Amino acid sequence: MFLVRGAFECLTIPTQRRSRQAPLMRRVLLWSGLPPEEAPDMDLVIRNGTAVTVGGSSRVDIGIEAGEIVQLGGPMKAPRELDASGLIITPGGIDPHVHLTPPTREAEGWAWVDDFESGTRAALAGGITSIGNISFPGHNETLADAIAHDSAEADRMALTDYFLHPVLMDPDEKNLESIAPLHAQGHTSIKIFLSFHRFDKHVPAYLDAMQRVASAGGISLIHCEDAAIIDCCCKLLLADGHTEARYFPDSRPLQAEVVATQRAVGFAETTGCPVYVVHLSSERALAACRDGRRRGLPIYVETRPLYLHLTRERFDEAEGAKYAGAPPLRDSVDVDAMWAGLQLGGIDTLATDHAPWMLADKLEAVDNPAEFKQGVADLETCLPMLYSSGVHSGRLSLEQFVAVTSTNAAKLFGLYPRKGTIAVGADADLVVWDPHATRTVDGKSMHSRSDFSPYDGWKVTGWPRWTISRGEVVAEAGEITAVPGRGRLAPRGPHRSI
Repeated sequence: MFLVRGAFECLTIPTQRRSRQAPLMRRVLLWSGLPPEEAPDMDLVIRNGTAVTVGGSSRVDIGIEAGEIVQLGGPMKAPRELDASGLIITPGGIDPHVHLTPPTREAEGWAWVDDFESGTRAALAGGITSIGNISFPGHNETLADAIAHDSAEADRMALTDYFLHPVLMDPDEKNLESIAPLHAQGHTSIKIFLSFHRFDKHVPAYLDAMQRVASAGGISLIHCEDAAIIDCCCKLLLADGHTEARYFPDSRPLQAEVVATQRAVGFAETTGCPVYVVHLSSERALAACRDGRRRGLPIYVETRPLYLHLTRERFDEAEGAKYAGAPPLRDSVDVDAMWAGLQLGGIDTLATDHAPWMLADKLEAVDNPAEFKQGVADLETCLPMLYSSGVHSGRLSLEQFVAVTSTNAAKLFGLYPRKGTIAVGADADLVVWDPHATRTVDGKSMHSRSDFSPYDGWKVTGWPRWTISRGEVVAEAGEITAVPGRGRLAPRGPHRSI
């Protein structure tokens, strides 16, 4: 039976992005009801799987040609066919928030151990087919410079598709005037750090930037921690001689996140700019976002795996410093609030904030709690752990899983409907999940260059059998079959609400 209804649909995708789109669409509509002996040839067919979108699920065969989904159901054949009997098919994961530092910038002090090659290898192994990289400009560089050098590195090294969020370090006139032309080129987001002292020195200029982003149809990512509160708390801890890892949460306390989140909501209200709050960690900060949403403000919320699985007691361990991140791990009430947010829609996306280090570097003694190295490797474990602790445990439906790992990010960052769904005309970015596969996490054996995972020893149920990116099988049972440089800069349109 030919399927173009229910959870699945034929999409109208601008023809300039794919010159073959109109012929493909006509062929798809003509294939309905063809006998098996006249089955059209595809590049790849996935048979007998249960495909899931935010609209529902259905057992359906998927035909792929020239990197796109061209047929759902009906007769089809291909040189390679994947039997997905008993397996689940979801849109490829989209992680909109990663830090993959190109090697050429190591001289400037950037020491995260993954780059666009190793990081995207880990992503594919974990079912993520598109990543959004945070692109920091170097000294005296502009937003455009940051995009130029990061896109050049990604074009050479990335195995996944990618998009970029340039960081607005200096809201001077040159950068402000570049926002509209960059958006016209498809770079429809910027990132702002409220945790940097420079923000408080230039608030009017940053608000000007947000107004320009709004006018261009973009979205601002905001790191919500208050720099002054962090500075004050670090000084108090130093005065008491408290520099051990167990005091790290007190160096970036809950109130720093809450105050900054309230400000971000106020900035959205003032400028009209859609605000995407990155790595939200606490119930109180989530409440501030809910309050803004109730008033009709365009506030969107991301959390990350650390805040779903771990609490601040981890810092009391002998190797507690390995859990350091910004914001820090919170209390169990906050973990519960993050899960409730995913279940009820208060949290829109799950992203990794992937920023990995070697364990020895994380465990170095410091003279100031602010100096603990923040960030962990999470690209390979993010989706499997959400599947295991969410879907497998009964906390989340498959449709909710798809929403927070793919579709919502695709809509917010202008990738939908090219990405983030299973539909005729969309990119064939797909993950075929074995819902019963159980593995024990071992950071040393994973694809990140980091030598540990914060979840080492955890048993996780639900792993990708195959990861497919633009119609190419790029990972099979955790083994990467793609080559560096195959990734592309993903075309982006305007931000759309969800």
